[in-house]
Amino acid sequence: MLDLLKTQLGRLRLLAFIEGISFLVLLFITMPLKYAFDNPAPNKTFGLVHGLLFILYVLAVIQIKIEQNWNIRKTLLALLASVVPFGTFWADKKLFQN
Repeated sequence: MLDLLKTQLGRLRLLAFIEGISFLVLLFITMPLKYAFDNPAPNKTFGLVHGLLFILYVLAVIQIKIEQNWNIRKTLLALLASVVPFGTFWADKKLFQN
């Protein structure tokens, strides 16, 4: 795991994993708590965390695009992956491998 932190792409992969988990928690845990059980507090808190992770992910993708000269298709797929459930896990397997 520490090897991931040595490169920019490795840091993107780690961030993609954490962002993907936060998106799933938001969709499948905090949203049902908010709407089915009338408890919006976890959604507000976790929504903020997920939002910050999302912004960091987008910035990391842009940085990698510049650093590794990604084409527009690969960059757009990486960005699109962050708004689709399980998308960042797909991106890790298909786009972020060396």
